[in-house]
Amino acid sequence: MNFIIHVRDGLELRRRVEADAEVVFQVIDKNRYYLKQWLPWLDDTKTVEDIRKYIQNDIVEFEKKEGCDFGIWYEGQWIGGIGLSSFGTKDRKTSIGYWLAEDFQGKGIMTDCVRTLVNYSFEQLNINRIVIRCAVENSKSRAITQRLGFKEEGVLRQSEWLYDHFVDLVIYSLLREEWSQKK
Repeated sequence: MNFIIHVRDGLELRRRVEADAEVVFQVIDKNRYYLKQWLPWLDDTKTVEDIRKYIQNDIVEFEKKEGCDFGIWYEGQWIGGIGLSSFGTKDRKTSIGYWLAEDFQGKGIMTDCVRTLVNYSFEQLNINRIVIRCAVENSKSRAITQRLGFKEEGVLRQSEWLYDHFVDLVIYSLLREEWSQKK
């Protein structure tokens, strides 16, 4: 199922479709060096076909409520991705992951996208708890969680293999009741 979530004028989240594969790959490939600082999956994304397979898998995951990936579209351009994982569990929890092309950072785009996906998760999917994991040294990503009122729960030491070394991840969470009080 393809649908669009309006974020603000000129900014929206769109479920990815196979026809997006070429543009998605181009943005990833252009930003590969920058994104490798934080994302462990870039070496597995070498061709448009890799993206196409990823999108096909996401469609299946969405049907099973195991995940949902959106492209971030800014003024008609695909500039990044954001998604939910395992949102259909009886525990009513999910996690959000995101990334943005380097040229579009510092414009409030990702903060607005995360805020919108948090609203969507609590209001439309009946989620109770949202988690975001960030590399301890990823100050930009961490700032988003703090801006939106996520609570730091702790550090997962050497939790992720990033090409040639382990990185520590800080885990943040936000509960539905906290978000309701903040609004």
